[in-house]
Amino acid sequence: MVADQRSMVQEVLAPPAISGRHLVKNYGPHRALAGVDIDVRRGEAVAIVGPSGSGKSTLLHVLAGIVPADAGEVCLAGSRIDELSEARRSELRRSEFGFVFQQGMLVDELTAEENVALPMLLGGTSRAEAMQAARYWLDRLGLAGRHRSMPGELSGGQAQRVAIARALAHRPTVVFADEPTGQLDSRTGAEIMDVLLEICAETNAAILVVTHDQELASRATRSIRIRDGRIESAVLTA
Repeated sequence: MVADQRSMVQEVLAPPAISGRHLVKNYGPHRALAGVDIDVRRGEAVAIVGPSGSGKSTLLHVLAGIVPADAGEVCLAGSRIDELSEARRSELRRSEFGFVFQQGMLVDELTAEENVALPMLLGGTSRAEAMQAARYWLDRLGLAGRHRSMPGELSGGQAQRVAIARALAHRPTVVFADEPTGQLDSRTGAEIMDVLLEICAETNAAILVVTHDQELASRATRSIRIRDGRIESAVLTA
């Protein structure tokens, strides 16, 4: 019991897996982010909701280092990453971050297992080790027997499971998911969201999910609503 309490205290005191402070991002005259503060801890799933154009995807892209903020700072486990070079941020995206996008973004010319292994290979993992990890995660996500399938041979739900396997195979600190169920029917979308949340909890990854779907957002630990580039509300959902 004492050990469990100590672990809980250490988790609370540990810096967030990913955090943003006073984040501002402008696109011409449009202010996409207007001073956003956000923390996401390991093992926590945070859903970002709001109307189109509210700044949801911009916030995800700024936290992931895909686009730079005009002001503010982004920290990974307490260390600033917004001041790093683009080369170093690219390295972090390969090693510490996992990504799941609305379209899956699979490489059409590669098999399912090759798609999952690709980020690991680019990061310097041996082919044998990367392919072994790819097969493990495809099996874990219910795709045993589809290792050699091409993206065009997969259903939308299967392709998105490949994308999730690719995001998780290198055991990232943070998983960013931008409308991961946007192209799927409601039943398949719910299944994909459940798989994503279950495995992120299992691996203690932090997850940030941008979604328009309030029902899917309710499955996360917290739901944060953004409007006009500002956080309007934050609600514990689990």
